Parts: sequence; C-alpha cells; structure tokens
Amino acid sequence: MSPQIVIGAIALVVVAWLAACAEAGIARVSSFRAEEAVRTGRRGSAKLAQVAADPTRYLNVALLVRVACEMAAAALVTYACLQEFAATWQALLVAIGVMVLVSYVAVGVSPRTIGRQHPMNTATAAAYVLLPLARIMGPIPSLLILIGNALTPGKGFRRGPFASEAELRALVDLAEKESLIEDEERRMVHSVFELGDTLVREVMVPRTDLVVIERYKTIRQALTLALRSGFSRIPVTGESEDDIVGIVYLKDLVRKTHISRDAENDLVSTAMRPAVFVPDTKNAGDLLREMQKDRNHVAVVIDEYGGTAGIVTIEDILEEIVGEITDEYDRELPPVEDLGDDRYRVTARLDITDLGELYGLEEYDDEDVETVGGLLAKALGRVPIAGASAQVELPDERRLRLTAEAAAGRRNKIVTVLVEPAGGPDREEKPE
Repeated sequence: MSPQIVIGAIALVVVAWLAACAEAGIARVSSFRAEEAVRTGRRGSAKLAQVAADPTRYLNVALLVRVACEMAAAALVTYACLQEFAATWQALLVAIGVMVLVSYVAVGVSPRTIGRQHPMNTATAAAYVLLPLARIMGPIPSLLILIGNALTPGKGFRRGPFASEAELRALVDLAEKESLIEDEERRMVHSVFELGDTLVREVMVPRTDLVVIERYKTIRQALTLALRSGFSRIPVTGESEDDIVGIVYLKDLVRKTHISRDAENDLVSTAMRPAVFVPDTKNAGDLLREMQKDRNHVAVVIDEYGGTAGIVTIEDILEEIVGEITDEYDRELPPVEDLGDDRYRVTARLDITDLGELYGLEEYDDEDVETVGGLLAKALGRVPIAGASAQVELPDERRLRLTAEAAAGRRNKIVTVLVEPAGGPDREEKPE
C-alpha cells in the first residue's frame, strides 16, 4: 500500500474533521453573541461577526469542503484497497468498512461534539479560513445548493440547507441552558411550534359554556347581562342556542344608549354585528393570522354537522402561546370553606360526591354532571353567571340552595359557589 495514498487520505479526513467542527460551531453562534464578542474586544471577533452576519453562505462553504474531502478520502482508500487485495469484493468491503467507521467517528461524532461544546472558539478559528475560501469559491457553493433544491420536491428555492423543527427546538433548549433566554421564553417558542399543529376545537370555548342572549331581548337586558357576566362580546341566538345569528359588543350597546336613552328598549338584534363562522378543524395559527388581518376578535366555531360547537377569540389562541391569562384578582382558593350553620363556600370544580359528604351523605351521584358548577348549570338550564341561584334536591329529600358567586379569570368563569340549606321557595336572579 502506497504511503502517499494513506497520508493523503488521512489529510483529507483531518480537513473534513475541521469542516464539520466549523459547521457545528457556526450553527450555534448567533449574530448577537458575535456582536457581544466585538464589544468585549475578543480576538478574531471582527471576522466572526462577518461570518455570523451571513451564516448560510459560510455553512455552505464548510459543507462543500467536508463532503468533497470525505468523497476524495473514500476514493483514495478504495484505490489503496484494490492494490492490496486480490479479490475486488474484498477490497470494496474493506474500503466501505473503513470509511463508514472513519466518517461516523472522525467526521460525524467527534467534531460536532467539540463544535457544540466550544462554539465561540470553533467558529472564530473557522472564520479565518472560511472568509478567504468563500471569496475564492465565489458562487459555487450557492450554485450547488440551488441545483440540489431544484431537485427537491416543493416550490421555490432556498438559500441553503435549513434545520428541521426538531433541530430548531434543540437550539432553543440549548439557548435556555446557556442562560441566553429564560425558561418562560423557551416555553413560548415551543408553543409557537405547537400552534401550527393545533386545531380550533382544541382552544375554543365549548357551546355548553357560552353565555348567550336571544335576539328578541332588549338592549337594556343585554347591557345587564354583559355587566353581570363580565363579557364584552356576547353571541346572539335565534330560534335556539345552536342558532347563533350575530355577536353583540358591549361598546356598541353603550354607544347606542349614550346617543339616545330610548334605545334601551330597542331589540338587541339592532345592535349586533355579523358573526364570522369557522370550521372546528381549522388550524389555530391560520385563524390567528386571519383575525389579525380582518381585525376580528371572535369567531363562531361550526362542527362537521353544521351545528355550533362553540366560539373562539383571539385571546384563546394567544393563551396557547403565553399560557393562561389571569389578573391581579385571581388567587388560589381552598376547595371548601366552612361558613357555619351548614353553609359552605366551595369551588365550582368540587366533585358532587364531596358535596354530599359535607351534608352527611355516604353516596351522592348524578349521571349527568360531576361537579358543583355542573350541578348548578343543570338546575338553571344554562351557564350560570354571578348571582344566579337555584335549588337542588338531595337523595334524602333535603334541598340545597346553590348561588354562583363572583366570576374570575379572562373567561369570567364562576369559581366559587355558595351552598346552604334551602329556606324558601326556589328562585333565580335574572337580568331585568
């Protein structure tokens, strides 16, 4: 075996190793970190800033060098094996085994690990070589990438090889570990990726939780309902709760009554706006862009049968990115608060079995609902709002009065319910 060929193959593998180091290092150095290095006077930071300003170009150069050196080394090793072994199949088998091992360890694993562990040093050193090399090669790397993308299915051309979503997520995680971003910012970036796979039905407010008003009600009744429920946009229904014919805005109601006090007796249908309908299978990210473009904050969600599945607001979609939106009045509440005289303040999510235990019942169950809030909604026949009250009967024929207390959170959901023995006729507070 010729020593010149062996030395040449080793030299090519070393160059490929350096090119792979450069790829890994440059991919993890942002323009911000490069500019910070310039401000601190780090050696070689000026060249590093040039590379970080156009990373795609220099990544393409490093990629071309690595691939060319690997292929050339494979050719030399194959030639050397053909001279050493009499049988061609033996020569090819040995050459393949050697290059697979070398490419995986020496070019695949080792340099990338070093580049990721020491990105600044690696990228700075690579900048001294890649800057003049890019000028010598000119448009060749970009031209090869252009040809490769032309053979790739899909529309248009790209500037270079893009990282996959998984790699981008990994970079975000790495930035958080290096304290470049906060953990909450990392979560938000991941949420942006997940929004692209989220359907509207996953973020909407279901129809069973909607506070609605009939179209034949007056503007005064709509104002009362809006003030009591805390919602500034209320769906308007027609023949049934499944038939949403429009959306009434609190601002429109106030503006109309401000112009003329007599408008309080007008029908709410005279002040409502047309409803925007979207299928429940629509992508949440696409809907967010449409809402921003059309300056629309609420849409009615339709299921596959054409019925109303719920409504979705722009805030519902934003919560998928930034998390639950709360205010300074929201606080953690105990499940049960004893007020004395068999009176309790309980959370709306309290299981009705636990409610039964408060009144000495070993077993209390309802086939339709599971929580105290659901029990109150069933007794009312609609979504409860603050102040709504109804009576329910226990298995031992005792009656309890459930009263919805103040709502909380952006969706103004009832969070606590006052439970007390019923001492009078069943009643319910309603809008005037």
